[in-house]
Amino acid sequence: MLWKFSHRAQALKSSTIREILKVTEHSDVISFAGGLPAPDAFPIAEIQAAVNTVLASKDIYDALQYGPTEGYTPLRQWIANYLSTRDQIAISADEILIVTGSQQALDLIGKALINEKDKVLVETPTYLGALQSFNQFNPEYVAISSDEKGLIPESIDDKLASSAKFLYSIPNFQNPTGRRLSLERRQALAAKAKQNDLVLIEDDPYGDLDYQGQRLPGLYTLAPENTVYLGSFSKILTPGLRLGYVVANKQFIGKLVQLKQASDLHTPSLTQYIAYQIISKNNFLNHHIPKIRQLYSTRCQYMLHSLAQYMPKEVSWNQPEGGMFIWVELPESINATELLSEAISRKVVFVPGETFFAHAEKNNCLRLAFVTVPEEKIDCGIKILAEIINHHIHQPQEKIVMV
Repeated sequence: MLWKFSHRAQALKSSTIREILKVTEHSDVISFAGGLPAPDAFPIAEIQAAVNTVLASKDIYDALQYGPTEGYTPLRQWIANYLSTRDQIAISADEILIVTGSQQALDLIGKALINEKDKVLVETPTYLGALQSFNQFNPEYVAISSDEKGLIPESIDDKLASSAKFLYSIPNFQNPTGRRLSLERRQALAAKAKQNDLVLIEDDPYGDLDYQGQRLPGLYTLAPENTVYLGSFSKILTPGLRLGYVVANKQFIGKLVQLKQASDLHTPSLTQYIAYQIISKNNFLNHHIPKIRQLYSTRCQYMLHSLAQYMPKEVSWNQPEGGMFIWVELPESINATELLSEAISRKVVFVPGETFFAHAEKNNCLRLAFVTVPEEKIDCGIKILAEIINHHIHQPQEKIVMV
């Protein structure tokens, strides 16, 4: 049978990270590749209790039934109250849509906003999953300059801001770099968005993972009319629930609801009931999130120590204040993608940085995810990577003989 796929389907490519993760199924592989939350941070006991409570409750038939596209109303109201208190901004349940993981939110946003060849502004580098989602609609990406403090607002002039369909950004502990956008740059970006009617897509799966618990104001709080905010329970509960949410004005939420109805009707009712049962009791997140921060901070510091101990002086990396990633820069002569097969042969896996650039413009960098790796394996894996990199830096170059 010869399938006659659509042009859109033919243009799709598999996620580089998902392909790499197949290698990590072997127990002897040290994986710094997947941006997966640490399983030892999953609240197993609370999930078990919540499942039992839901299954034994009078609401069990509703939990197992079709539900409203917008999401389970008590969960939406809880999110509205939580964000309103946390961010000191008034948010109503009508401004919230529950989605099947925030990845679905990216897909719905692409469908809602992108026409072919529309300008879409992205950070340099940016989240691979967002590029993969938006690629379906064939936009024209404009890569916005970034440095160690994140996206540089001054690199977006008024003409570009007013002509772009939207800017996609992860201000908090960005994937892949782990950088956090400074307060001054958040304020400048919000002002530019207001001045030029620029839509900001603020993807925030890592904002609660600040090691010191010191959250900066979000773009949504600084420019609420211009911003679509994406939140997720994957990093603070468990990704297996597949629960995320979108916060935006009612008009935009209404359009996403229509698109979601055509996609999957609604996010699974059962997981919404379970999540609500967990988070609505005894200020659960206020007790649980600090435990995640402590675990991730410890593993981050351990990896930073190993990098400082083993990596050659020609290699540099950032010092994350939160999140799950460390971004490593190699000498320009080294292609991280070419290093991967050698690392895999020695049972270590990472994600080459080239895949995170909209135009694959840089290949001498890589992303290290540390939160799922025990300390002793972090040390061993970084030592192996350092040996490979050091070899490529100092291996003798072949002499070219002129004749």
